[in-house]
Amino acid sequence: MAGVHPLDTLIGNEFSVFQSDADVRAFEQTPYADRIAARSTYEALQLGAAVDPDAPAIHFLRTGELDEVPVTMSYRQFMGRVNQTANLLHDLGVGPGDTVSLMLPLIPQNCFGLFGAEAAGIANPVNPLLEAYQIAEILKAVGTKVLVALGPTPGVDIWEKVQRVRTELPTLKAILQVGGTVSAADERDGVHSFDAALDRHPSDRLTSGRTIRPEEPCAYFHTGGTTGTPKLVRHTHANQVYQAWGVRLVLKGRPGNPILMGLPLYHVGGALSQVLLTLSGGGAVVILTPAGWRNPTVVRNVWRLVAEYRPQTFSAVPTVLAASLSAPTEGCDLSSLTCSAGGGSAIPVEVCKGLQELTRMPTLEVYGMTETSSVHTLSYPDRPVRLGSVGHALPYSRVRVVRLDEEGKLERDCGVNEIGVVAMAGPGVFSGYL
Repeated sequence: MAGVHPLDTLIGNEFSVFQSDADVRAFEQTPYADRIAARSTYEALQLGAAVDPDAPAIHFLRTGELDEVPVTMSYRQFMGRVNQTANLLHDLGVGPGDTVSLMLPLIPQNCFGLFGAEAAGIANPVNPLLEAYQIAEILKAVGTKVLVALGPTPGVDIWEKVQRVRTELPTLKAILQVGGTVSAADERDGVHSFDAALDRHPSDRLTSGRTIRPEEPCAYFHTGGTTGTPKLVRHTHANQVYQAWGVRLVLKGRPGNPILMGLPLYHVGGALSQVLLTLSGGGAVVILTPAGWRNPTVVRNVWRLVAEYRPQTFSAVPTVLAASLSAPTEGCDLSSLTCSAGGGSAIPVEVCKGLQELTRMPTLEVYGMTETSSVHTLSYPDRPVRLGSVGHALPYSRVRVVRLDEEGKLERDCGVNEIGVVAMAGPGVFSGYL
């Protein structure tokens, strides 16, 4: 039977305690490779599903209203869909070096589509809110072979963008349409119904027989461009598994622990720090409507949703954390929470204080980027939390602030209060841009 951390072969029924740097260094005396239980995101999901195959993997809320009954998918059903997605893509000619791009809102198909694509080839989740010309540039750069996209939907222009860019993609072999009706003429034009096609494929195994190596690429994520020109970041399976392993280790996430999920899956915070982390640990992902945190109903009901689903961590971007302070809390039992957490930009100290006063639990700030597979440093709950600080590097990772010369070469480490360049290393750090 797995211990409290399904991705770690050595941790039993209690998490390690990290009250000092010495505790972390002692933990690191065991090589990381001896600890990690999964060679790929596919194996990580299998370990999470093995905790209880009949437990809920996904609760999908369409509106976010309090009386809504969610659409629920068990782990057995979820892994079946991951296998079917990978097998469908394999039949369409997708292999380990081929790219599957996804343009989807926050729906269950996005979750099993993403990790099914990683099991078959290389996934490329794309922000569908980008302009068509930006989407075309990304899809051409990654060499998209199959595109999974939301079909014609009132009020949503994803399908219109797909039609505008498809003729610009010389490597595109097929489009898998999620939702809507696919006609015989569409089929002849290379458009297939994603959901209907899944049902024609085995759900109990990968028909490719593929054995995935940790160093193989699994995804291309485009950066947000907040600190420079947007780039395409290449992740390996090992990079992504480390993210799920490391954040669970420090936050002490228990098997079966749910998470309120409102971040997009084209962002590493949503895809890896929340969905992969939760599903590799046997927890339930509560999808907060197709619009996620952009839905004002979800933000208004956030504390009632916490009371209903009882997550251990309330995790969101700073704007959502700030907005949550105005949401009603009357009659809400928040006792499941052990902390609030956020990143993506600095959390105002007053917001941290407000959350701590509201929940009676610490607010932990994280720091990372697409290039580090999301979280690289965070405030450890075992140690005193300094508001306005992003804490310490995850175990087996390192961070320094350094001065570089005019040629970009290292001069020295910076002193206290000296501004410099943040340098990071560790199993989550990517190998280079595409």
